Amino acid sequence: VQLSESGGGLVQIGDSLRLSCVASGRPYSSHVLGWFRQVPGEERQFVAAIRWGGGRTYYADSVKGRFTISRVSAENTVYLQMTSLRPEDTALYSCGLANGYDTSPRTYRNWGQGTQVTVSS
Repeated sequence: VQLSESGGGLVQIGDSLRLSCVASGRPYSSHVLGWFRQVPGEERQFVAAIRWGGGRTYYADSVKGRFTISRVSAENTVYLQMTSLRPEDTALYSCGLANGYDTSPRTYRNWGQGTQVTVSS
């Protein structure tokens, strides 16, 4: 399964964006798709994840109440709806696939190329 992200851009504080992560094939029900973000010089940081089968969701405390992760099975796509964006949300956002839920990026694989989100102050 290859993953491809899109939807990033340059926005203002308080704006919204929806990121997409499209899988080239259907993930297994046990798979977890996770969104991470990374700024230069730092490790990928967990943002949100969703279990493909059943749709259970997980969020980092920093984005709870502002970001929503969802999936559309028919499209093999995971979305990350981001609202009330802040300058500290600026990062390269990538999605990865894991066999189970974890917040460590080392658990995930099949990373896409990422999509840049820049929140201007």
